[in-house]
Amino acid sequence: MRHLVLSACLALLCAGASATAPIPAIQAMLAKPSTMCGRFDQSKQLAGMKKPLASQGRFCVVAGKGVLWRTLKPFPNTLRLTRDEIVHFQGERVAMRLDAKQEPTVRMINSVLFSLLSGELSGLESLFEVDGSAAANSWRVALKARQPALAKAIGVISLDGGAYVKNIHIDEASGDKTDIVFSDIKTGDSAIMAEEASLF
Repeated sequence: MRHLVLSACLALLCAGASATAPIPAIQAMLAKPSTMCGRFDQSKQLAGMKKPLASQGRFCVVAGKGVLWRTLKPFPNTLRLTRDEIVHFQGERVAMRLDAKQEPTVRMINSVLFSLLSGELSGLESLFEVDGSAAANSWRVALKARQPALAKAIGVISLDGGAYVKNIHIDEASGDKTDIVFSDIKTGDSAIMAEEASLF
């Protein structure tokens, strides 16, 4: 379940990214649609296991509301992240709810993610050691958490992309590694399915 929450949290990074040196260049490249949906393919290598765990599904980022992370294979799961909580659905039933006010780690993660979502990058430097580079049509960013609780929850994150984030690589403190590839990105109101919109 923690891995699902981490993966869903990372989907929010699709709407923004940061780096200390080339922030203006990266900001200029990134598209910031009000609604964005697409496909994700995730491979997770657990420490001590030879074969990675693969999953795929859809994600939707809606400005001002949050993110929906729908794992379709191998098992259907849906997570909804808002400013105040993380909700795990099984079908239409709420299986778990984490309140940001009661869970300090959830509050910290949501604070970071919504800073990225809204493009308010100034507060991230206090939480992350940030490194990045930008070329003509592409950029690369690395985020290393400064605070132990955030480092334990998120680890070290590397991202790259252009108008949108294309790849995310996570090195967790546990030794687990995750790679997420985003594709088939669509924007605008027509990008989100009715069943997805209803969960917001």
